[in-house]
Amino acid sequence: MEIKEPLLGTSMAKGGLRTLPFIIANEAFEKVASFGISPNMIMYLMGSYGMELATGSTLIYYWSSATSLAPVIGAFLADSYVGRFSMIGFGSIFSLLGMILLWLTTIIPGATPCDESNTKCTSLNYFRLSVLVSSFGMMSIGAGGVRSSSLAFGTDQLLKEDNHGNTGILERFFNWYYVATCAAIIFAVTCVVYIQDHFGWIVGFGVPVVLMLLSALFFFLASPFYIKSKAEAESPMALAQVFIAYFKKRHFKFSENHDKLYHRRIGSKLVMPSDNLRFLNKACMVVNAEEELTEGGKAIDPWSLCTIETVEELKSLIRVIPIWSTGIIFSINPSPFNVLLTKSMDRHITSNFEIPAGSFVGFLVISAVSWIVIYDLIFMPLATKMMGKPVRLSARKRMGIGILLSCLSMAVNAIVEGIRRETAIKEGFSDDPNGVTDMSALWLLPHLWFSGMADVFFIIGQNEFFCSVFPKSMRSVATNLGGVSMSLASVFSSLILNATDYITSRGGKESWVSSNINKAHFDYYYWVFTGLCLLNFFYYLICNKAYGPSYEEQDDKSRDHEDIGHCTL
Repeated sequence: MEIKEPLLGTSMAKGGLRTLPFIIANEAFEKVASFGISPNMIMYLMGSYGMELATGSTLIYYWSSATSLAPVIGAFLADSYVGRFSMIGFGSIFSLLGMILLWLTTIIPGATPCDESNTKCTSLNYFRLSVLVSSFGMMSIGAGGVRSSSLAFGTDQLLKEDNHGNTGILERFFNWYYVATCAAIIFAVTCVVYIQDHFGWIVGFGVPVVLMLLSALFFFLASPFYIKSKAEAESPMALAQVFIAYFKKRHFKFSENHDKLYHRRIGSKLVMPSDNLRFLNKACMVVNAEEELTEGGKAIDPWSLCTIETVEELKSLIRVIPIWSTGIIFSINPSPFNVLLTKSMDRHITSNFEIPAGSFVGFLVISAVSWIVIYDLIFMPLATKMMGKPVRLSARKRMGIGILLSCLSMAVNAIVEGIRRETAIKEGFSDDPNGVTDMSALWLLPHLWFSGMADVFFIIGQNEFFCSVFPKSMRSVATNLGGVSMSLASVFSSLILNATDYITSRGGKESWVSSNINKAHFDYYYWVFTGLCLLNFFYYLICNKAYGPSYEEQDDKSRDHEDIGHCTL
């Protein structure tokens, strides 16, 4: 008698819709906790630890770099070794421990070198710095565990091996996942930042601890109901094996007998590798079948013979590196000290309410969400109606538009900062970096609006492009590859900051990035970034042309629209 799988509503079923609220809640609470800490961190480092602006910003850059890189490493580990459930659980616990450690620095007397009034500071010794860096490190590791696997783990609950028809439900899950993430960030940069500004660091850092605890509890509460897929993907080491196998066979020449020349996975439809980066094809070329293959058709030594699929995976990674590298300059962000500049402006909406300085980044998120709605529901339908046929901007065109918009955003920021500095000097705040000018902080909204537009075009376009050119077996890599460029961008931003501080402060001059923001020249600093953005745009045009036509341009019908649509989220 045939045994059918029980329905989702029965007590024996695993996965299904009932598990999704727990997964979404875990990710949302983690986002609120982590993003609620970062906006005001520069003020905490300068006030409680007595750091200079450049020193504190450098530390934040490295923390941001580690947090951006961790999900990429987490994706490899989850797919190849530990599984997604274990990775999310591991990340939730580490994030909680890191936030508790940071919270303790506000409670334990002497944990920070400055007193409560931030007027008397002792030296920042090795122990105090180690505790601070350890908390940052644990939060980065935790973010890598949660963010690398949440979306894929939710997909596991809906797409079972014998059921691939839940596409409508899956689309709804992605939509709610994105909405929950955006809502969490907005809540973090408004409510949590407001609490920090008005109730102090003890309460302000205590709230993220409670939220992260709820995140972990929500996730583990539904543990008996999850589908926990085993790690089955190939190890990243397989990509290194391609280089070694090629090097060993570099002297062999290609044969014209393609039918029996190349080694492929059992059941694979691929007969031979592509002509792109053709020299790597030697890694999967069978020279002596008796010495290189077992009776079952597997490679005896994977360091001497690889499969066609593994070679093609490496080719996909190599080919996108130039275009991927443009995301490094795009992602450079001078935000650690933006909050100080915002704090020096009039942030009142009414006579009794003012927006916290750290909450202004919420306008960027609102801009991004708004432009997604405008682009999908207004712009594209209108363009289609005017042209009389379906209109669609390719992923790479959207990436180029995003880079141009980032240049415009940075230029607007430089102009506004120049006006703010002149206003502060005219109002007598030249020697008072804490003075608040009469200039409204709402002048920052155009910069944030253009930044949100740039993110929508570039980041979503980049994800779609990666998903369209990478094999399905590298889906985790494709959806997390942008994190590597963000990580390198943070390091690059730190190098530019320190180089600018060193060069412009020589001869006893006031540094462009001085802690006294009214004597500094952050407007010049922003113009430097504007120039880098323009250079990055021309570099992108070169890389885009060198890449050639992508799959979506060669044969749009041959692409799996469903899978690509999922990846773009």
